[in-house]
Amino acid sequence: MLLIAVLIPIAGSALIFSLGRKGRRIRRWIAITSTVATSVFVCLALLTEPGRSYVLLEFTPRMTIAFQLDGMGTVFAGLIAFLWPLAMVYAFEYMEHEPSENAFFGQYLLSYAMTLVIASSQNLFTLYFFFESLTLATVFLVAHGFSRRSVYAARKYLYYSLGAASLGFLSMISVLVYSDTTAFVYGGIPALQQAPHTMMLLLFVLGFFGFGVKAAVFPLHGWLPTASVAPTPVTSLLHAVAVVNAGVFSVARLAYYVYGPTLISGTWAQTLCLSMAAFTILFASARAVHEQHLKRRLAFSTISNLSYMLFGLMLLTPLGLKAGLLHMIFHSLVKITLFSCAGAIMVQTGRQYVQELRGLGRQMPIVMTVFAFCAVELVGIPPFIIFQSKWALVTAGFQSGHIVGILGVVVLLISAGFTAAYLLKPAVTAFALPLERRAGEKRDPGWQMRTLFFVMVAAMLSLVLLGKPIADYLTHMVGL
Repeated sequence: MLLIAVLIPIAGSALIFSLGRKGRRIRRWIAITSTVATSVFVCLALLTEPGRSYVLLEFTPRMTIAFQLDGMGTVFAGLIAFLWPLAMVYAFEYMEHEPSENAFFGQYLLSYAMTLVIASSQNLFTLYFFFESLTLATVFLVAHGFSRRSVYAARKYLYYSLGAASLGFLSMISVLVYSDTTAFVYGGIPALQQAPHTMMLLLFVLGFFGFGVKAAVFPLHGWLPTASVAPTPVTSLLHAVAVVNAGVFSVARLAYYVYGPTLISGTWAQTLCLSMAAFTILFASARAVHEQHLKRRLAFSTISNLSYMLFGLMLLTPLGLKAGLLHMIFHSLVKITLFSCAGAIMVQTGRQYVQELRGLGRQMPIVMTVFAFCAVELVGIPPFIIFQSKWALVTAGFQSGHIVGILGVVVLLISAGFTAAYLLKPAVTAFALPLERRAGEKRDPGWQMRTLFFVMVAAMLSLVLLGKPIADYLTHMVGL
């Protein structure tokens, strides 16, 4: 089931590229059929093949391309399987206003396959190979349309990713040198615990930044706001959920399944990584307050929230891991919806800046109501889902006993204030009197965009009651 799920979007992508300029209906039928079929097979694999391993290629006994849906892989794979069909339907309406639909939908499907392989990687070699392949699969999505700004954003994304790839490569090679396997083991690969301690810590830090580039940790964050020039289906799914979460997911693999908490905990390496995550939270939140372009403001918000996750992970405790993963799930639901609202505003009105949202709630009541709801969610007001994940992070920080972990709790509280400033203010002013006397005609988008809004709001409201079962599920699936 898992291999079929990976192959379907690759085959769908090849079919779309073979169409040339013919048939929008055929192209969209292939895209949605491939996406839904992939998600169905992912769900079947989650139900019927948990823990089953597939070896696709074996270069040497220590260098194999192998897949396995363990507990953590199940969490990430299930998340993208839920979100991708909704994002695809949204993209159908959005891309009516954009050129080169074949290239877009072909690459969108290919990105699904790469992200799914990252989620189901059985070892570090496989994870690294497809982590870098995801860069190549998504760089042309950032450059879509090939305007000067798009090409600049794509080049910046590529330079950051490939530059950091060398750091991840050194970390991966160290595992090959000091161990006879790169297979993930919760608690860390045993052989690495016997390797030179200082060397292992240095190589872990290199891996943290090498894989953390996609999680936009400071100072490797600069590509993400620039990439907001890409079409909104790219920024909403790939650069607010799939690509960036792949970075968080890979850091979690490195910390808990390769080097191990025992090796890193209480060392300068943990202190450095925790400090960088805490600094990124504060820095990006402050930048979001001052950023006036709506999508760039949301991009800085994403940078901040990704480091919420990294902060939880680098506490190196079971509670920290659970809190980080919980925030990854809940933030993904909220942020894909916020970016989708921003895309609908841009398509329907041409407005791109925060100050232009004044009074827009009268023209786009559905979109701006959803935007306001998600703003309240992301601030972390109880009992909504982001409050639950932030509370878990605060609790994990206090219980960690690490000085940076405790100081990080203060950073989380300050960041919540910044979040209220950069999201609640535009949400409220959207329902103020418009700058013009006449409100204008209704401009809410069509059913394809609205489908994502309604499903995501329903999911977020449902999870208010299901937050604890989700946390308990993470505890069980990750094996804490």
